Amino acid sequence: MSYDPDNIFAKILRGEIPSFKVYEDDDTYCFMDIMPRSDGHCLVIPKTPCRNILDASPAQLSACMATVNKVANACMTAFNADGITLQQFSEAAGGQEVFHLHFHILPRLDGLATRPAGKMGDMEQIKAHADAITAVLAAG
Repeated sequence: MSYDPDNIFAKILRGEIPSFKVYEDDDTYCFMDIMPRSDGHCLVIPKTPCRNILDASPAQLSACMATVNKVANACMTAFNADGITLQQFSEAAGGQEVFHLHFHILPRLDGLATRPAGKMGDMEQIKAHADAITAVLAAG
């Protein structure tokens, strides 16, 4: 299957759809999930076209993983998290809904289950969570 340049994440990268940016470098973009399953739930995507892990280049995967590592560590601090759940879904049968490679970072607290999928979050709270992560990243 071919890459659809009109998928929602491609539109976010082009600035056609707003997002709460957490981190950006030359190769990746990290932003908040608007249907968060935990406080601080964010997504890391490559800036270049790629459907999922099955067609990703080693360079795309390497860049994404470096950003995942950086942001996951910031999330641990920002949310006083006990752990991180990292998710990546490939193809519809694998649970993928948006066909642009993305990694979910979910900060987790012991004994607290994730929220149900598909429920819109409170935008003010999501922005506050983005600000908390970016503050940790800025502090180095």
